[in-house]
Amino acid sequence: MKEKKNKKTEKEKPFNEVDFFIKYEGGELADDEVIDGFQHLIDSGLVWQLQGSYGRMAENLIDAGLCHISKKKIK
Repeated sequence: MKEKKNKKTEKEKPFNEVDFFIKYEGGELADDEVIDGFQHLIDSGLVWQLQGSYGRMAENLIDAGLCHISKKKIK
């Protein structure tokens, strides 16, 4: 994972799962981007439908208190 990016200099963009997967697999994301991305995948429920390593990473982030299980489901 890379160093944090300055959120003030970046405009908010809609979450793009494909871009997230490519950048995550390539090690191109800062820690906060990984956490935010996994929180989105948890909120949508998609993380539990992906290959096992994504679900395990989500569980590790939840156990560490960095992500949480959401009752809301986004589409």
